[in-house]
Amino acid sequence: MVINKKIILGITFFLIFSFILPINAETESPIKQMKDGISPENILCREGLELVIRINGMPACVKPETADRMQERGILLDTKIIKSDFEITTVPASSMSIVNFYITDHDLNLSHRGIEVISTEGLFEFTINGISIQGPERMIETGYDTGKFYLKLELPETINGKQLSQDDIVVIKYLDKSNQSGEQSIQLKSIPLTKTFAEIETFGGGSRIGHEFILRLYEPDANRDSRDEDKISISQLEFRSEGGIKTTLANPKFDANSNYLIETGHNTNIFEVQIKIPRQIDGKTIHIGDWYEIKYIDRTTPSNSDEKVIFKGMIG
Repeated sequence: MVINKKIILGITFFLIFSFILPINAETESPIKQMKDGISPENILCREGLELVIRINGMPACVKPETADRMQERGILLDTKIIKSDFEITTVPASSMSIVNFYITDHDLNLSHRGIEVISTEGLFEFTINGISIQGPERMIETGYDTGKFYLKLELPETINGKQLSQDDIVVIKYLDKSNQSGEQSIQLKSIPLTKTFAEIETFGGGSRIGHEFILRLYEPDANRDSRDEDKISISQLEFRSEGGIKTTLANPKFDANSNYLIETGHNTNIFEVQIKIPRQIDGKTIHIGDWYEIKYIDRTTPSNSDEKVIFKGMIG
């Protein structure tokens, strides 16, 4: 049997590089790990690199000698990032303009008979992609003696002249000055913007006239009952298309299998309904190649603001 020398050479190089490359060569970049929801202090680095966290809360994987130089220049956090008796939880908003979040820290609950309103000065720092932004001036306790405080972070429209995008990362840095150990600690919370707003998706023929498809809405704010499936009326979703077509999905022409988007299970935050795009709506015809959009207005955010979520498509 004759074996091609090029094949042998290729296999040889593959085996050599398989042994030379470090086991964790596939470790993703710090930014990619943060987009996947990993906290800055838990970022993994490739072999030979060590994790450092800059003053702005952004992590990096650098060589040991680089870490020493960064430390000498004073651009790394001096305070240790340790676990404390508080936590930060975020509530996804339905646009990239607002991040609602709560912080639980019972050390701040000084008045057990009233609702605390506390200045955030000296307690919080906020950045987007490492660039400082203005944060809320106060945080409000959610009730009597809860030790849980609500904050509404309004994001700027641009950073360094560029519009915010789904690739941007918000970092919340909380400086706990009242740790029981007497040592100041810091907690970091990274929030990829892709996880801070509701989303609309379609599955199975969503752009074809007369074909049934699933409309899916990811909406954590509408998940109010942890025991049963929640519902969202389809009248809350507006349909627009070329030719001045404007209606809601409650229009019988969409032949919906329910008057509601129904949560897919307990605490899934995912709501679905089956519909189809008709040829005509209110005497107006939809043509192949027309653009269309489905808009949901979220009125359930903790910030009490109306947020728009829009799905855009084209009739196929």
